[in-house]
Amino acid sequence: MKTRKKKITSLFIVTMISIAYTACSKDDGGSEDVPNASTHTLVLKAETSSGSTLSHLLYGYDSRLTTVSGLGVTTWTSPEIALPENASVANFTANGVGVDAASTLKVQVFVDGVLKKEETVTGTILTARIQHNLR
Repeated sequence: MKTRKKKITSLFIVTMISIAYTACSKDDGGSEDVPNASTHTLVLKAETSSGSTLSHLLYGYDSRLTTVSGLGVTTWTSPEIALPENASVANFTANGVGVDAASTLKVQVFVDGVLKKEETVTGTILTARIQHNLR
């Protein structure tokens, strides 16, 4: 009887260790935050006409957005953003101040170095917004 109890206890322990080992093994799938081999790169650019300035930017993908304010520059380029495999939408909004009604603001979305979308607005109050589907 004691031998049978020891065998059952040993079998139970070995089973639990096996389950714990397989449940805790490294996940080979992609994660929302960690880019993997099938990612793309995103670069965003904004440019105003001569004498005009950029003031505020909002950029990123999906719900991962970054705000930049108080710029006072005529051109801006984002750092290269590594997109995770499951990213779905790139977002870019730029605000600026033009010197006259003919002033322009151009915003661009580049994926893997290729221009995917561009928007140009004119006026003294400049606001351009782009959304680009990544899938």
